[in-house]
Amino acid sequence: MLTDINTMKQKTKKTLVVGASENPARFSYKAVRMLQEYDHEVYALGNRTGQIFGININTAWPESHDIHTVSLYVGPARQNDEFINNIIRLNPKRIIFNPGTENPHLKQRASAAGIEVVQDCTLVMLQSGLF
Repeated sequence: MLTDINTMKQKTKKTLVVGASENPARFSYKAVRMLQEYDHEVYALGNRTGQIFGININTAWPESHDIHTVSLYVGPARQNDEFINNIIRLNPKRIIFNPGTENPHLKQRASAAGIEVVQDCTLVMLQSGLF
């Protein structure tokens, strides 16, 4: 098992968690924490500033274009055109639509931009080594 964990740690991915919250009951909080435990670099984006185990929650989209994965915790009703444009502008390698965040318009735009679209749970993917 130690070999598997070391192998996973070698493949770390800079991940943007959209919808991050300081509330420990929220899945976005758990995702930030678990990504950190698996040694992934995390950029947390939320409605309010705060911290999750030393990771700052930002209210502004990152300027960096080296985001590998966007993990969504924002429902489709809040995924307006500006929101979608900000994600596409980052040109991540993939977007994970966690349960309840599925948006056909964003999926279509992402696929057209060459971004991998995954409908899954970030927490399950991390625990099963599929992240």
